[in-house]
Amino acid sequence: MPVDLDHLIVRSRDKRASAAFLAEMLGLPPPSAVGPGGRFHAIPLASGTSLDFADAGDQFTPQHYAFAVTDPEFDALLARIRERRIPYWADPGQTQPDQVADRGGSRAVYFADPSGHWIEVLTR
Repeated sequence: MPVDLDHLIVRSRDKRASAAFLAEMLGLPPPSAVGPGGRFHAIPLASGTSLDFADAGDQFTPQHYAFAVTDPEFDALLARIRERRIPYWADPGQTQPDQVADRGGSRAVYFADPSGHWIEVLTR
């Protein structure tokens, strides 16, 4: 039997804010409340996997999440980042501000979500 990843729990300061921010930045539909009593705010991804955001207050360590998108989706995301004046970098070390990484045929950009998770969006 093949094994698929169904969902990941993303601990955050404010599940609603972080889930809404990421869905909007990625051009996805708004998150929906799932689980007992709407405990999580979920963003479904194309693979069938979902990111289920949970409130954790300040009791979590920010993580790195990377998303592969098409070139037109990348262009739209970058336009949203610039329009909202969200700081972004071409590298995870934050040494190349306001730049996009050119990886010889693909591009990447890094920015933080409201909880401090490090978001990477790249083309292939």
